[in-house]
Amino acid sequence: MDRPSPFTAVSSPAQRRGLFPENEPFAHGWLATESEHEVYYEECGAPDGKPCLILHGGPGGAINPTMRRFFDPSKWRMALFDQRGCGRSHPNARLEHNTTWTLIADIERLRVKLGVEKWTVFGGSWGSTLALAYAITHPDRVEGLVLRGVFLLTEKELRWFYQDGASMLFPDAWAHFLAPIPEEERHDLMGAYHRRLTHSDRRVQAEAATAWSQWEGDTISIRGPEARPSKFNEVDFAIAFARIECHYFVNRGFFPEDGWILKNIDKIRDIPGWIVQGRFDVVTPMDAAWRLSQAWPEARLDVVWDAGHASTEPGVVDALVRATDQALAG
Repeated sequence: MDRPSPFTAVSSPAQRRGLFPENEPFAHGWLATESEHEVYYEECGAPDGKPCLILHGGPGGAINPTMRRFFDPSKWRMALFDQRGCGRSHPNARLEHNTTWTLIADIERLRVKLGVEKWTVFGGSWGSTLALAYAITHPDRVEGLVLRGVFLLTEKELRWFYQDGASMLFPDAWAHFLAPIPEEERHDLMGAYHRRLTHSDRRVQAEAATAWSQWEGDTISIRGPEARPSKFNEVDFAIAFARIECHYFVNRGFFPEDGWILKNIDKIRDIPGWIVQGRFDVVTPMDAAWRLSQAWPEARLDVVWDAGHASTEPGVVDALVRATDQALAG
């Protein structure tokens, strides 16, 4: 891989590329695990193409058709899966046996089932966290990493978004986030939300899940609330999303120590990497991408100056499509 300066600007708006054409899966199914979880997966693109794995965000999100469109479907063999408790995987919203390490085990099960020796791994937001953790754990199975909206899942990042930080930029949206939580519990908002999202009464879960999901939806894009994913307005999706996300966050990603990813970054220094980061990303601020690029200078960092967190913002689309084309070339 030809590695330019670790900090580069992306194309001007007039030069930007768009998504590849829509494409449908050529195979799908459910993957059995060691527990009650069954994981939905699908394959898209070219059956004999270069293998890649596409990881969704959250934790608690789900795959969607747009995720397939960052890769040339005539040249890539794309694998996607709904992580435990998410999307079409079942049981829905289940927290038991649902950790970073069980997801990494699922990725390995899927790789073996599909007969893949090594693959390029693509992930944004929490997907970048999982991609990095997987690569650190199984570096010999990763040919390249394409990451967006880097999230290292550190205490600093969690406090920024769920306790004190982003609230100063979006005080109006923050007021809605605070509304379900009494004043006396607001010193630990993730803990307060976790109690409600694991409550036995589904109505309590739904109220908390709606507020939790709306907070992320209101801050995801510089285009404003109209860019909020429509699924955030669906109660079933919001409950699964918020329950699983909060479960992971109160457990600090199940990592053995804070900052675990950067402390283990030397294990992936030889893996080609592309990092795409919105300059005005409020959900996962640029500090994490910058620290990752400093610890991993071999990776390319593209900063999109007119973008926030959303993967569908034009500059982010352009940078990711260019990155997957470069990863294809090797």
